[in-house]
Amino acid sequence: MRKAIIAGNWKMNKTPTEAAALVESLKPLVADASCDVVVCVPAVDIPAAKAAAQGSNIHIGAQNVHFAESGAYTGELSAAMLKEVGVEYVIIGHSERRQYFGETDATVNQRVLAAVKAGLKVILCVGEKKEEREAGYTDALVEYQTLIALTGLDKKQVQSIVIAYEPVWAIGTGLVATDEQANETIGVIRAALARKYGKAVANKVRIQYGGSMKPANAKGLMAQPEIDGGLIGGASLKAKDFAAIVNYDKD
Repeated sequence: MRKAIIAGNWKMNKTPTEAAALVESLKPLVADASCDVVVCVPAVDIPAAKAAAQGSNIHIGAQNVHFAESGAYTGELSAAMLKEVGVEYVIIGHSERRQYFGETDATVNQRVLAAVKAGLKVILCVGEKKEEREAGYTDALVEYQTLIALTGLDKKQVQSIVIAYEPVWAIGTGLVATDEQANETIGVIRAALARKYGKAVANKVRIQYGGSMKPANAKGLMAQPEIDGGLIGGASLKAKDFAAIVNYDKD
């Protein structure tokens, strides 16, 4: 059985003071969660969020990492830097990084390799745009993005990766893939992993749904056999909403 993982992606929201307050509010609400609980916060919030989460079951993640160990990369953070301030998880390849900051499949792969080498746990994002789904390219696209991103990892490393399937057309739009659509595409990703790395590895990889999961739809999505969690955007900024998703399996 794969343990579910619910991760919040705060994006560019919350000051350090606000971050600490949100984590403090969240702690008692998710203390009995049966899944792994992660919040991926802006870089300046990491120390405050880490301190607030101390002694709880909340794990702290970052939203990006550079592929170089050091160098002339103004504004970037290395895996070693994130590791030293207590980061455990890192989101790589989010559609907003691809859309606004020139992230490519090749640089996503480089970042994944750097993060894994440093001992960070990767949340790898893949997903299609609306026009790509309408043209029938969804399956081929998510398979390609996934396998390119994992190039250079061995089987043991691959099974430690968390993959977030995030249909780009469902991020911040209010649109949501049906439970069945999400499950089907995540099944495509798992099948691609099985062909490349073997069924035993594919069955250990946790794959989240990352397209506008909310308290109202979390239970239905999480009931699908292929879906192992969620990468939560807007709803992760409100303690009660995020906790309701984390506690999807409780009445």
